[in-house]
Amino acid sequence: MKGQYIASLAEGTRVDEVFVIRSRDLRAARTGDAYLAMEFGDRTGVIPGVMFRPGPDDWSLPCGSVARVRGTVTSYRGVRRISVESMRAVSSYDTDDMIAAGTRERVELDSALRTLLNGVKSRGLRAVLRCVFGDKAFMERFRACPGSGSHHHAYMGGLLEHTVSVASLCRSLAPRYDGLDVDLLVAAALLHDIGMTEELRWDTTIERTDAGRLLGHVILGGRLVSQAIDRVGQSLDPGTGTRLLHVLISHHGEFESGAPVRPALLEAVILHHADDLDAQAAGFMAAVATAGVIEEPWSDAANLFGRPLYVPSALGPAPGPPVGAAVA
Repeated sequence: MKGQYIASLAEGTRVDEVFVIRSRDLRAARTGDAYLAMEFGDRTGVIPGVMFRPGPDDWSLPCGSVARVRGTVTSYRGVRRISVESMRAVSSYDTDDMIAAGTRERVELDSALRTLLNGVKSRGLRAVLRCVFGDKAFMERFRACPGSGSHHHAYMGGLLEHTVSVASLCRSLAPRYDGLDVDLLVAAALLHDIGMTEELRWDTTIERTDAGRLLGHVILGGRLVSQAIDRVGQSLDPGTGTRLLHVLISHHGEFESGAPVRPALLEAVILHHADDLDAQAAGFMAAVATAGVIEEPWSDAANLFGRPLYVPSALGPAPGPPVGAAVA
C-alpha cells in the first residue's frame, strides 16, 4: 500500500510517492521557458501537475507509465496541483494502487442487474438483452469496464454500477407517466452505455481506444445493439427495434453533448435525464468525498462541475484507501 494517495493531498503537503502519468503536454510559458503540464492518478483520483524547465528524461516519460514524483502540493486558480521538482520511472508498484475500483459489492450489482433483466417482459426485448448480456466474453469486459474516462464512475466496475443505477431510476420513474413503454425504457437503460466496452481500455490508466475516439460509445453501442437485433431476427418486430435504437443513441440529449439525434420519444427523454442525474450525482459525491478526506469545507474546482462544491460535515471522511493510508 502506498503512503500517500491523491485524495489525501492537501495544499502545502510534501509529496514523495508513485503515481501513474495519465497525460502530459510540453508547453511554453509566456517567458518562452518550457514546462510540463501533467495529470497524475492513483486509485483515489487524479491531480494536475506542473514541472518547470523539465529535462529530456522528464518529458519523455510516456502516458500510462508509473513514476516516483517529488514536489509540493500548491494551488492555481482554485485547483490543487503538484509542483513537481523531480520524477523518475519506476517498475515496481502495486497495480491495484494505480486504478480505482468501486465500493459496491460485485455480487450485489450482479444480482441487481439480473433482477432488472428479468423484469423486462417483452419477448422481443428479452431476446435482445439475452443476446447481449448472455455473451460470457462481453460480460467479463462489461463487469470490469469503467463508466467513463474521467467524468463519472471512472473506476473498475463503474459501468456495471452506473448501468444498474440508471436502469433502477428508470424503473422507479416509469409508473409516474401514462403511456410509457416500461420494457422499452428499462431495456434501453440497460443497453445505453454498452459501447463503453469498446470505447475504453484500462490498465494503469483509463484511455480511449481508436474506435472510441473516432466513433464514441454511443455509436459503438448502437452498432452492438443493431447486431443483436439482427441475430434475434423475427423475435423482435422492426418498429420496436427502431424505437430501442432511438432511445439508446439519443441518451446524451443534445448534439453538442454527443447525441447523434435528440430525444423524440418519452422513453428517450426519461433515459437522458436519468443518465445525466446519475452521472452528476456520482461526480458530485466523488468531489466532496475527496475534500472530506482532507477536512476541507469546500472542494477545489477540478471536478465535473468546474467549480468548488460545498462539503456537508455529515458526510465525514470518505471510505477507502485514503483513510487507510492516513491511519497507516
